[in-house]
Amino acid sequence: MSTVSLSELRRALRNIPSDDLPDLCIRLARYKKENKELLSYLLFEADDEPEYIRKIKIEIDQQFKELNRSSPYLAKKNIRKILNFTTQRIRYSGQKRTEVELLIYFCNKFRREAPFRNNLIIKNLYLRQVLRIKKTILTLHEDLQFDYGEEVKLLE
Repeated sequence: MSTVSLSELRRALRNIPSDDLPDLCIRLARYKKENKELLSYLLFEADDEPEYIRKIKIEIDQQFKELNRSSPYLAKKNIRKILNFTTQRIRYSGQKRTEVELLIYFCNKFRREAPFRNNLIIKNLYLRQVLRIKKTILTLHEDLQFDYGEEVKLLE
């Protein structure tokens, strides 16, 4: 079975009666956790972005508390898991400002609580996120660029 393009899916969805759309969404959400999480974000959290960001920050805090500090390998694995969680939540939002805010928060938390910061792999993971923040900041409004730019200077 071949996958059709997004434009074809869009056209097909326009032809489906509106009464059948909730059933399709529920069926889609049933098969993958990410689909369910995205649908939850769109239905319940997309209207209040600051609250969504606050909840994610709380979850990041919790995950850093549970960070395995016994070896660099396990610490790196856990940090990547936290980063994947953060990146996934950023994708749900799709807003550059949310991306910058969450990545800055992740990096600040990383600097304060991550063990083995002298480990080359862990250090590079951190530096890549700082570069990602800088790249994303360039797409924001000038005022926001200045505000977030100050925070990024503290990360370096």
